[in-house]
Amino acid sequence: MTAATHSTLFPQVPDSADAVLEGLDPEQREVATALRGPVCVLAGAGTGKTRAITHRIAYGVRAGILQPSSVLAVTFTNRAAGEMRGRLRQLGASGVQARTFHSAALRQLQYFWPKAIGGSLPRLVDRKIQLVADAAAACRLRLDRGELRDATAEIEWSKVTQTVPADYALAAAKAGRETPRDPAEIAQLYAAYEDLKRTRSVIDFEDVLLLTVAVLQDRHDVAEQVRAQYQHFVVDEYQDVSPLQQRLLELWLGDRDDLCVVGDASQTIYSFTGATPDHLLDFRVRHPGATVVKLVRDYRSTPQVVHLANGLLAQARGRAADHRLELVSQRPAGPEPVYTEYADEPAEAEGAARRIRELLDSGVPAAEIAVLFRTNSQSETYEQALADAGVPYQLRGAERFFDRPEVRRAGSALRAAARFGGNDSLLDDAVDLPSQVRAVLSGEGWTTEPPAGSGAVRERWESLAALVGLAQDFAAARPGATLSDLVVELDERAGAQHAPTVQGVTLASLHSAKGLEWDVVFLVGVAEGMMPITYAKTDEQIEEERRLLYVGVTRARQRLHLSWALARSPGGRPNRRPSRFLKGLRPGSGTAGGRGAATGAGGVERGTRGGGGGVAAPAPRRARRTPARCRVCGRTLTEAGEMKLMRCEGCPSDMDEGVYERLREWRAVQAERSGQPAFCVFTDKTLMAIAESVPEDERELARIPGVGMRKLNRYGSDVLAICAGQEGVGLDEGD
Repeated sequence: MTAATHSTLFPQVPDSADAVLEGLDPEQREVATALRGPVCVLAGAGTGKTRAITHRIAYGVRAGILQPSSVLAVTFTNRAAGEMRGRLRQLGASGVQARTFHSAALRQLQYFWPKAIGGSLPRLVDRKIQLVADAAAACRLRLDRGELRDATAEIEWSKVTQTVPADYALAAAKAGRETPRDPAEIAQLYAAYEDLKRTRSVIDFEDVLLLTVAVLQDRHDVAEQVRAQYQHFVVDEYQDVSPLQQRLLELWLGDRDDLCVVGDASQTIYSFTGATPDHLLDFRVRHPGATVVKLVRDYRSTPQVVHLANGLLAQARGRAADHRLELVSQRPAGPEPVYTEYADEPAEAEGAARRIRELLDSGVPAAEIAVLFRTNSQSETYEQALADAGVPYQLRGAERFFDRPEVRRAGSALRAAARFGGNDSLLDDAVDLPSQVRAVLSGEGWTTEPPAGSGAVRERWESLAALVGLAQDFAAARPGATLSDLVVELDERAGAQHAPTVQGVTLASLHSAKGLEWDVVFLVGVAEGMMPITYAKTDEQIEEERRLLYVGVTRARQRLHLSWALARSPGGRPNRRPSRFLKGLRPGSGTAGGRGAATGAGGVERGTRGGGGGVAAPAPRRARRTPARCRVCGRTLTEAGEMKLMRCEGCPSDMDEGVYERLREWRAVQAERSGQPAFCVFTDKTLMAIAESVPEDERELARIPGVGMRKLNRYGSDVLAICAGQEGVGLDEGD
């Protein structure tokens, strides 16, 4: 390890309090030196808020003003708390408590329970869904797994908003919540759940906060002991606190005001869990003499990305928008955001995968690229497109599509229906493959119209709808295909996506991307109905969708790609339009209604299936391409796999089986050597295309889709040798 590497991994601890302040900008330094509360830090995305508050704590400790054991820093995730503790150690401020609200409360509850209540603390349940199921059974309510998840979420929301069962229906109506069942039934279930917990002597995650609040309210001696221990408080992501967390914080403080809060109302995206920015926005009302510092110097993103982010908020409405922060990029100029319109969703996914492949070939690390989407159900299309392009990926905050319980159950149902065919009454009136699939999946919860609201039921429906759409596309590409053929296709897709998890391009929902950043971000599906989502009806819900897009934009450091599709599937009606949030920001979109709407400078591209992503084209008319046709029957090809083979799946293959098997053996060895899934070397379809054409030279090999210059240079000689019939190529133990 070199001295430079060592200093990066193990930075030298500052030798004095003043040294802690070195490298801070004027506003960050103001935060760091404001050691007496109340202090409110309004920190925009990428402005170094964690740096500012950790240096504040460290400066106070190193200057002898704060005792480490008297400081409690709270945040919302264990990852964020761990990062804060690590930074404090590096700054010479070990001993400071940095915890989540729940872990801090649980520690206090465990310590004080024997004294305040007596006996030992009841057992904490990790997952409450089984308890909710038992409570539903006691109420004689039949809930499927999706409804159980949504009902559980409603109970959690009720508890963090301090709503008791008797008040649930009124509170849910006032909050405009889409309830998974009749509100009276949810209230009944909530009450039964609480009774069941008492009977079994268990508590849940929310009870940790509720019980800590109750103990601190009822036992003044306990409250005074806690306040004697912790005298200085720092709260990160303050826009995300729930009413229950705010109440706990007030009890920790008592009549003191040594409090520093940090947040950004424009990044409030979790209101469905009870989070509200009101506590942040009302801070100066509750603390009239508070020191207020705004951090607006953006160190994360280029001026081009920041320009778009500012433009999004300039169009916003509502209370959070009135307190928006105008970011100022501190980075060198970068490329303009790229806006791309595609004919359909598969083309959009293939276009993103193609561009990502180009970025990887140019040297951009896969870990520095992310594809962000609005709902988890969108992931399958991108999983498949990246796999076809040989791009390694990892999913964050979502199950792989074919690992989802509803998809596994649907696959089993389709498999059974294919096996017993004519004996299945569901299929009696189903005359073609898509209608057969709809009939089978209707028994799993699919309906022609999506369910109202968000949550697990909606996600489950979207997963099943994705399977229905896949069946429609499959039938269009292969007329006469049977249910058995579709089951084989689903099994092949599932098998390709069960490859070992690798470090690769990140696929994530916008909600799970909060707090993260990448060099390159692809924001996909930025169309009406998805962004904002269809079930966002009220002005408040629409504005939260805008903030969600803002969070997505501000994840990008250097390059940002935004795209949308005009139709869901190939050949579908092109009746979709780009998100209203981009109006006035992307070229050619007119003027947005709103204050100071920005005008983006990036070009709008027309993405094409199988092409290079399109060229800047301000004209609204889409350029036509010569369609790819089957070399056997002449039919127009629409599927990426068929385009690789240049023939329909159902047309006869002239593949050299021996070459194909030798290529597969060779690929397995290469994948093992490089520690990546086999499909990242070459996909099955590419190997089939090679075995069908049996190229004789690099020029012929390069013509095959899926064989780019990088793979040609790396694997070309081996592949050509195998095609020429040479034995043992690339199968030896050495490189």
